Amino acid sequence: MYRIIKKRVLNETVTLMEILAPHVARKALPGQFIILRIDERGERIPLTVAEYDRQAGTITIIFQKVGATTLRLDTLKEGDELVDFVGPLGIASEFEGIGRAAVVGGGLGVAIAYPQAKALHELGANVDLIVGFRNKDLIILEEELTGACTRLITMTDDGSNGHPGFVTAALDERLKAGERYDTVVAIGPLPMMKAVAEMTRPYGIHTIVSMNSVMIDGTGMCGCCRVIVDGVTKFACVDGPDFDGHLVDFDLAIARSKMFLAEEKEATAHLCNLLGEVRA
Repeated sequence: MYRIIKKRVLNETVTLMEILAPHVARKALPGQFIILRIDERGERIPLTVAEYDRQAGTITIIFQKVGATTLRLDTLKEGDELVDFVGPLGIASEFEGIGRAAVVGGGLGVAIAYPQAKALHELGANVDLIVGFRNKDLIILEEELTGACTRLITMTDDGSNGHPGFVTAALDERLKAGERYDTVVAIGPLPMMKAVAEMTRPYGIHTIVSMNSVMIDGTGMCGCCRVIVDGVTKFACVDGPDFDGHLVDFDLAIARSKMFLAEEKEATAHLCNLLGEVRA
């Protein structure tokens, strides 16, 4: 069993948890993820390793309450336990030799962008971290993000923090101002990552995207997380989740991401606060 050591509400839809998982913490690296189950009847869901503490034996996860399992997960308290917490899974990000980078995170993708920017920064890279939220009330991890980069640019869709616009607009402004990055890392909604990849393509800037596809087993056997990269079928759980953004078939990935919308809507029809169970 994997005990919840810390629970922290980041905003009305996003929660941070620290999980005691010494075997996972011992091997975890930026870019990797875990798969958890709340109990024996629960579904398996993948979540990125936001942070790890090898000495304390803990893994930090950050999740958005968007589906049945994450709604249930949010009902748990410090001291409660998860039945499964498997990892680290996936291939760790490779950032050696990068001197100048931009890391772009949108929405909950900011939670994944944070460890990427931090890893680059700790390797000595000059890092522009560009993050975006719908409004100022949804901004998360401000202190952590500030310490993980050289320059932090925070955008809001409605401009409520004084910086209106999307993350793509901020990146476009930097590129047109003459910034030449060795690498751009984009993490967030598929349309945003596609837009970033198309924006950097004319400049010939190596662009990494994190494909957080539907996953079940995390070993490549189920095939649910398949993506097409340079015309070849890859599996995000074992071949990724990082891929060359200029080679990913985003149109197919976007279409596949909508396959289970009806089922997800049905599963989240009702969350019983008394029993902590989702009911239709």
